[in-house]
Amino acid sequence: MEAPPEQQGGGPVLVRRRPPEPPALHERLKARLRQSCECSMQGAWGLVRDLLPAARWLRGYRLREDLAGDVMSGLVIGIILVPQAIAYSLLAGLQPIYCLYTSFFANLIYFLMGTSRHVSVGIFSLLCLMVGQVVDRELLLAGFDPAQDGPGPGDNSSALNASATTLALGLQDCGRDCYAIRVATALTLVAGIYQVLMGVLRLGFVSAYLSQPLLDGFAMGASLTILTSQLKHLLGVRVPRHQGLGMVVRTWLSLLRSAGQANLCDVLTSAVCLVVLLAAKELSDRCRHRLKVPLPTELLVIVVATLVSHLGQLHARFGSSVAGDIPTGFMAPRVPDPGLMWRVALDAVPLALVSSTFSISLAEMFARSHGYAVRADQELLAVGCCNVLPAFFHCFATSAALAKSLVKTATGCRTQLSSVVSAAVVLLVLLALAPLFRDLQRSVLACVIVVSLRGTLRKVRDLPQLWRLSQADALVWAATAATGVLVSTEAGLLAGLLLSLLSLIGRTQRPHAALLARIRGSGFYADVTEFEGLVPEPGVQVFRFAGPLHYANKDFFLRSLYSLTGLDVARAAARRKEQSPEAGVLEGEPLEDTGRGRVSNTAALVPEAAGFHAVVIDCTPLLFLDAAGLATLRELRRDYGALGITLLLACCSPSVRGALRRGGFLREDRGDVDEEGQLFHTVHDAVQAARACPRGPLTSNSSL
Repeated sequence: MEAPPEQQGGGPVLVRRRPPEPPALHERLKARLRQSCECSMQGAWGLVRDLLPAARWLRGYRLREDLAGDVMSGLVIGIILVPQAIAYSLLAGLQPIYCLYTSFFANLIYFLMGTSRHVSVGIFSLLCLMVGQVVDRELLLAGFDPAQDGPGPGDNSSALNASATTLALGLQDCGRDCYAIRVATALTLVAGIYQVLMGVLRLGFVSAYLSQPLLDGFAMGASLTILTSQLKHLLGVRVPRHQGLGMVVRTWLSLLRSAGQANLCDVLTSAVCLVVLLAAKELSDRCRHRLKVPLPTELLVIVVATLVSHLGQLHARFGSSVAGDIPTGFMAPRVPDPGLMWRVALDAVPLALVSSTFSISLAEMFARSHGYAVRADQELLAVGCCNVLPAFFHCFATSAALAKSLVKTATGCRTQLSSVVSAAVVLLVLLALAPLFRDLQRSVLACVIVVSLRGTLRKVRDLPQLWRLSQADALVWAATAATGVLVSTEAGLLAGLLLSLLSLIGRTQRPHAALLARIRGSGFYADVTEFEGLVPEPGVQVFRFAGPLHYANKDFFLRSLYSLTGLDVARAAARRKEQSPEAGVLEGEPLEDTGRGRVSNTAALVPEAAGFHAVVIDCTPLLFLDAAGLATLRELRRDYGALGITLLLACCSPSVRGALRRGGFLREDRGDVDEEGQLFHTVHDAVQAARACPRGPLTSNSSL
């Protein structure tokens, strides 16, 4: 009769808990449905607080501690938003008033629905670029010239074609700017619907597959594209807005051909503004610890440049391009065109992914640094509603922006009440101050955009360090940026995503494999190729495969095991089966090269010649097993058993142990007895058990 566990030896004894039986699937679905359909005041109020987090934290708002910082940060962000909104209209191919609308509504909606206290949501240069590319394409298809305010080319045939296209699309009462905002709102509404659906379906984890090197490379490629698109405004030349493959290269060629037609007034204005803005940025960076509030350099430059342009009549005297009339007030809401929504449905996919990924990553970054939590799915809903609802009020796509969020934090922001203050500043401009910027030169706006790219462009200096840290991540960064510049921004995002997934697959398909030996004077084991002075266990090979075992890497697992142990057990078992049992030692053929060096061409095919009678697999890094991995282990145990070699597993996680039991590696009818003979809690326990039973499968109990 077997003794109780506490009487078996003097070592510690583990008694495994029996896991409770999980409820059936229909029971879980019934409980979830009952919970969702329950109606009560408490449940309704909880739902409101989940959808509108402001209803939760406003009740505990601390006026004395938080109000001053929120007001200050809101005023600073509002002052920054005004020049950025006017400048980013050049990227989106829209009138400045629409950028102001976007900034106003986005701040109010995120104040109600956002879970981050410090993120600033509004216009973002990368999204403006992506919206502008779709707008330009649709304008060309409709017969408009993206670079002009009115129909396209002036020759008769082109004019007739433009008129025919305009009539076919029903745009008799809609000019170039009208059609541009229709395209932008349709694109924004579709992207917002995608984001809301992702939030409802709890797909916030999808953004995790856009890695940080991918996002940095995408930002670099998009920044170079933005810089290229603004050069024509810096020089004051008229070049066509190219679309499709190689847009950046073709734009540079057009700029080189038109360089002789540069407007001297715009060139001088651009040079002065760039020097002032860059110098102010460098000064702010060096003195940021002394400055409580960032210098509003962009606003000052825009005010001074507007006064100079108005008093000097630069548009009339030198032909300098200006912002033009900016109306005040709000336009009547309008439902986005369903036909255009179908046309841009595919373009909205990368827009939605980029917007949601940047927003979630920034929200999580600021939450970690300030010690609170955000909900990724609610962030998707918040950003999606910042796109869906404002799309009816002539707004376009928004997301969180890093630069404004950093300024917001540095100026004392405590809650999203600062977004209401920023919206109030934008509202003041919308209602009264917008017409004052009529004579502002577009070259000044281009300077504001170019200087805003300074932080992103400087990240290229981090590429050598990224290469030393991870060559795969560096290749993802470089490939994403290069594809975005040479092909298109959407292609860059797709290429980066594919390379990131391939890199992830490659790391799991060919993980590191090694033989282990014991550290002298201890029961711990380490890699023999990494450390010296290790003590090998006589007759026992300890093998570690640093990754999961699945259908894609099972062959690499076997090749690594055969190469490192010097025994191709599958081939040896097959030959032994073909020959008589009395066959002696057979000479093996050279094993396949797995990148770890060739093994001896006289590798033995029986245990005596191989030099070991047991193989222990360290399963510590083995995250999971699929059906192919289980079949591989079963076949490996069968082949080793045919040669009289014992296969043992050590350090299996509960999930791997359960998979082994369900997959038939362990016999269900024998219960823990079969498991105790093959699975061990530590490598040392497995080695000791193998040395105690040098031939055949083990039958004694392990430390389990």
